[in-house]
Amino acid sequence: MSDSWSTEMLTAVDDSPEIEISARHPDGRYLRFTPVWMVRHGDDVYVRTWYRRDTGWYGRAIQSRSARVRLGGMQTDVVVSDVGDIEGEIRSAVDAAYRTKYGRNGGSVGRMVGDEAAQTTLRLDLVDE
Repeated sequence: MSDSWSTEMLTAVDDSPEIEISARHPDGRYLRFTPVWMVRHGDDVYVRTWYRRDTGWYGRAIQSRSARVRLGGMQTDVVVSDVGDIEGEIRSAVDAAYRTKYGRNGGSVGRMVGDEAAQTTLRLDLVDE
């Protein structure tokens, strides 16, 4: 069970172009922060990568199921859930959120809403305090 994202944090998700994520190394330390695109659907926050791989922030986040994020001057720990097999309404909503947020001003988000990227979808849930 995890805490809910605050209204302030959800507004920062909507307003910020990126979230910085630092996955946990097996020895417990956090790796360097990496900027990634993020969106929300309802009160849930999602991130994706261009393609699934076992290295870098994404591979470490999948392995450890935990990360630390920085967003809008806030820093918090999150539980990472691999939801890349989502289908239907949630997949469509997350795809639409990427198109809306990152397709502004003629931006290209095609790769981020394709099947390969969708399979890398991670939901970030706050860790209970």
